[in-house]
Amino acid sequence: MTSPSSTASGSTLSGSQWRALVAVLLGVALATLDTAIANTALPAIAADLHAVPAASIWVINAYQLAVVASMLPFAALGDLIGPRRIFLGGLILFTAASFVCALVGTLPLLAAARALQGVGAGALMSVNIALIRLIYPPDRLGRGVGMNALVVGIGFALGPSVASLVLAVASWQWLFGINVPLGLLALAFAWPAIPRRAASLQAQGDFDALTALLTAVSFAALIFTLASVAQQESLHIVLPSLALAVVSLACLLKRQAHHPAPMLPVDLLRRPLFALSVVTAIAAFTTQGLGFVSLPFYFEQVLHRDPVNTGFLMSAWPVVVAAAGPIAGRLSDTYKPGILGGIGLAILSVGMAALALLPQDAPVPLIVVAMGICGAGFGLFQAPNLKALMSAAPPERSGGASGMIGVSRLLGQTSGAALVALCFHYQGVAGSTLALALGAVAAGIASAASLARLWVGAPAESAVSSGSATD
Repeated sequence: MTSPSSTASGSTLSGSQWRALVAVLLGVALATLDTAIANTALPAIAADLHAVPAASIWVINAYQLAVVASMLPFAALGDLIGPRRIFLGGLILFTAASFVCALVGTLPLLAAARALQGVGAGALMSVNIALIRLIYPPDRLGRGVGMNALVVGIGFALGPSVASLVLAVASWQWLFGINVPLGLLALAFAWPAIPRRAASLQAQGDFDALTALLTAVSFAALIFTLASVAQQESLHIVLPSLALAVVSLACLLKRQAHHPAPMLPVDLLRRPLFALSVVTAIAAFTTQGLGFVSLPFYFEQVLHRDPVNTGFLMSAWPVVVAAAGPIAGRLSDTYKPGILGGIGLAILSVGMAALALLPQDAPVPLIVVAMGICGAGFGLFQAPNLKALMSAAPPERSGGASGMIGVSRLLGQTSGAALVALCFHYQGVAGSTLALALGAVAAGIASAASLARLWVGAPAESAVSSGSATD
């Protein structure tokens, strides 16, 4: 099969390209939905398994830690053996682990199954953008990442509603069970259609297991540290995990100092366009984390809305993101990502500030408009930034670039959640308002980083090379 990216640009994708795109986006949807529905189902899971709320959090933490620990190793492996194999293996593991999640009856076993599920999701999310780069011609890459942003937005928007509907008629086990037929459907699309990378783009070298272990430990310990801060854990838990993150990261950097394609892609971070795009992503997703964690408390405790209204109001942001994603993707094929991201993130900053300044008796339409402004700004940033990250990396390093996209998102979201916890610790109920104000500042920083890319030229390697396909 010829790599679709090597074909001439046309008005539409071929049938094989469409099937490959459906497979990739369905895998992304599964990983996104599973994050959203598990959060909603956590009280039901804790009650059924007779677990205390603090312990039940490991149903969420085990998944997140596994995702962030496995993403960069899988991305590096994808550069060596091709993203197709990583995606297919991740999809099989995710589907099988979902089946196990639906069968287990104790919290430790569920957490272990969720960790396996997270490894599968880490494989899917480490190469999804790299595969979209193979499916779409270079001049239409923005449309591909726009479709990815659309699916992610829809997943986050529908996740709580899907979980509520399923729990209304069935047990929580079905939330994981429904992944099985969907995973098999994605596999049926993926196996014959996912493209193989051209031989000329194949990275050289061997997979270093010790480096993969150091990478996994570094990021897992960092995320665990941020989560511990967010949950106000004692210093004898926070400090050792922070020390482990720092020491393992130092060992990783030393081991990879002269590697031509390091697992932690410091070679890509030396490219100004790539580095600024990573900074933009982390700051933008920090804003998202600040918003999504603090807004339920803000709506219920500050604006005195009931939980039903809160759920309705929370959906406005991701719905607008989903609508704006494809539009922003098309625009990014014409306009520079730096200007699109800068404008979008400035709009996001205005939206966060508007939310923080709402009066207690604010009418619902005014709240929805403020949430919609946030969604429009975030949606205008996301697809162009994804394109900038992938275009700034040479084709043979697509896996490393794709992995950094996921890592940047998780680091930003976790940092935002930790900042919300600190706001509540120091400000009490008013902490949610302070968190929204910090979100406006973080979005402003992200906007400045995005605009700074206008003074950085795109690398010559941004064009996708063509070549013959290999197995």
